[in-house]
Amino acid sequence: MSTSTTARSRTSRAASPGPGPSFFRVLNSEFIKFRTLLSTLILLACTAVVMVGFGALSAWGTGQFADAAASDPSAAEAMAAQGGDLAVTVPTSGIAFAQLILGSLGVLLMSSEFTTGMARSTFAAVPKRIPAFLAKLVVMMVSAFVLTAVSTYIAGLVSVPILDNYGPNLDLGSSQSVKLLLVNSVYVASVAAIGMALGTMVRNSAGGIMSLVGLFFVAPIAFQLIPGDFFVEARKYLPGNTINPLTAVEHVPDTLEAWQAGLVLGAWVVVPLVLAMILLKMRDV
Repeated sequence: MSTSTTARSRTSRAASPGPGPSFFRVLNSEFIKFRTLLSTLILLACTAVVMVGFGALSAWGTGQFADAAASDPSAAEAMAAQGGDLAVTVPTSGIAFAQLILGSLGVLLMSSEFTTGMARSTFAAVPKRIPAFLAKLVVMMVSAFVLTAVSTYIAGLVSVPILDNYGPNLDLGSSQSVKLLLVNSVYVASVAAIGMALGTMVRNSAGGIMSLVGLFFVAPIAFQLIPGDFFVEARKYLPGNTINPLTAVEHVPDTLEAWQAGLVLGAWVVVPLVLAMILLKMRDV
């Protein structure tokens, strides 16, 4: 009698659902998975190398242009037409490639869960699914922000002596330099979040990356080539075209205001993430 009661008690305890892991435990688990994957480390290293390399290359090109402007009035006029101070944008020259790499990493972070079958164990440990998704999102966005900020600053440090040889001065502590560093870091983190959303919805690495490339690289060119006022206006609201209004010193005509660009970019992040979480809850693993 006592033996059967004890057995039933043990079975009941084993079958009863517990509170589940806390969000911080899930976050720690996802961070460990993130930093122990070789492919992740390779992509992060590639991002840093590309950012610093393009910063140095851009510094050399800007120095050459400034050197020509000193003796050529037409080159000086062209430089003035582009804002006068080109040196301040040198450290962020590799942002276009950083967003592609880290956006693709965001896609892979979720799509690989489904292609490798790891999603079963992940969501078995976190049955509600959304905490695991949000933990991955936090890890991805924070990593993208920190890596972009650090790489931009290192690119600036590398660029300063190169620019000094030609004359242009780059002050990494100026308000515009700090603004460019922070805004571009937030922008790349946002692209990584969009990549995660695409990877969750598509569940295929190639399809997710191609969707990301189409959205950020193909669509702006296509909208520029297609005639019609609609496409001219719609082009302003593509996520890849929000970075220029956000980093401009002054408002450029026929572009969004900075606050409008911020809202548009935020919408491009929030809406896909919400859709991704809804689909994640609805679909089978």
